[in-house]
Amino acid sequence: MTTKPMLQVIDLEKTFGALRATDGLNLEVMPGECHAIIGPNGAGKTTLMGQLMGELRPDAGRVLFKGEDVTALPPHTRALKGLARSFQITSILKDFTALENVAMAVQAHAGHSFRFWAPARKDRSLTDPARAALDKVGLGHRADTLASLLAHGEQRQLELAMAMATDPDLLLLDEPMAGMGVEDSARMVDVLQALRGRTTMLLVEHDMDAVFALADRISVLVYGKVIACDAPDRIRENAQVRQAYLGEEAAH
Repeated sequence: MTTKPMLQVIDLEKTFGALRATDGLNLEVMPGECHAIIGPNGAGKTTLMGQLMGELRPDAGRVLFKGEDVTALPPHTRALKGLARSFQITSILKDFTALENVAMAVQAHAGHSFRFWAPARKDRSLTDPARAALDKVGLGHRADTLASLLAHGEQRQLELAMAMATDPDLLLLDEPMAGMGVEDSARMVDVLQALRGRTTMLLVEHDMDAVFALADRISVLVYGKVIACDAPDRIRENAQVRQAYLGEEAAH
């Protein structure tokens, strides 16, 4: 593993009125690692994700991606540079099949116009990577199923396939287990487990079982600051973290 971070966040600041949502935040994500961010509600996780993708401009500080300062770049430019995000709320098109949804993600990433969508359904340069992405997340057998007919867990897998189809260098995962039952969560953990080491991931997630199963390192965010960053076992044993966030569930 190279010593140069894939993503580096330096002294990031973001305030909303009197609320300091990001407070001198520093973070490093190394190539090939699954790095999880945990923290209580209101810790600033969503605000951080918005700044990493370019949807929110920080008041101060810098975001470096693959060594390049991307702080001022808009989301689509960051995406073209290899940064992809899977959202907390699904953004799939329900009237299209799973394959069509992913093919459109490939098409959008390539910068093509959606006006040419009809012939694009038969365009192998779009459908081949789309099928490969569906296979990666375990949805290959559902390629021709309308997205509206997929179960909630499958829709989350589809959204992950849409992010993976652009072959990102860094995948930002914003609560991929949100709204899932035990079975679906376990399936998603298996899918992400298979991507570990091949795709660098930054995971924001409330499901502690999933976090401890997947993460190589965990950063704990409280009031816009990272109060600890370490391997899962050490985070579990960290008294400051337990007091601030994990509570007694860390002991189990």
